[in-house]
Amino acid sequence: MEPAAAGNPRHNGAMRRLAYALALALPALAAGPWQPLFDGHSLDGWQVAGALGRTAFTVEDGAIRTRPGSGLLWYTRRKIGNATLRVIYRMSAANGNSGVFIRIPDAPADENYAIHHGIEVQIDDRDNDWHCTGVLYSMTRALARPSKPAREWNTMDIALHGLRTRVWLNGVLVTDSDGVSPVPPRAMPWEPERGPRPEAGYIALQHHDDKAVLWFREISLRPE
Repeated sequence: MEPAAAGNPRHNGAMRRLAYALALALPALAAGPWQPLFDGHSLDGWQVAGALGRTAFTVEDGAIRTRPGSGLLWYTRRKIGNATLRVIYRMSAANGNSGVFIRIPDAPADENYAIHHGIEVQIDDRDNDWHCTGVLYSMTRALARPSKPAREWNTMDIALHGLRTRVWLNGVLVTDSDGVSPVPPRAMPWEPERGPRPEAGYIALQHHDDKAVLWFREISLRPE
């Protein structure tokens, strides 16, 4: 057996690796606990904006569920910044189309306000790398496409630090945007207008169409 002496290169290498692993773990250990924004049985703290007739969101079996209808479901209790937002969701079919809005500067009157003044983190596994799950819709290109198949739960973590936005899907980094670098020009009328976004803002869930049902099992926040 080799002595675990300070001069042993294998021992020193192991210690360096351990120290590196601990350094990586420290931010996670230092972060506070996850705080639920959805209580699992009601839409308390949430409000539907811009609904025309029947609203598109209900609560069923411990999850927020989409249904035929309209409106933007936004969290009313506080603006969110310098925190990580966790959203656990699944789709009934592969043609689901939804999104998580962040950085909405003021209470949204409807989805159009959120589109052009906030940022949509896309949920759609069918489109190209600028319009797929985990990107800032039409403004960043996906670094990976790690979505799980329809009916399986996906975990999306959206980290907001100042103007920087990072998105992980199922533990894989999909987006890392500094919030100040140039983005591609707006190409389609349904894409968001370009311009600055705030460091903190309201969040919201999008209901885009009725081709697939979406369930949101967890929406929680961890301040950084």
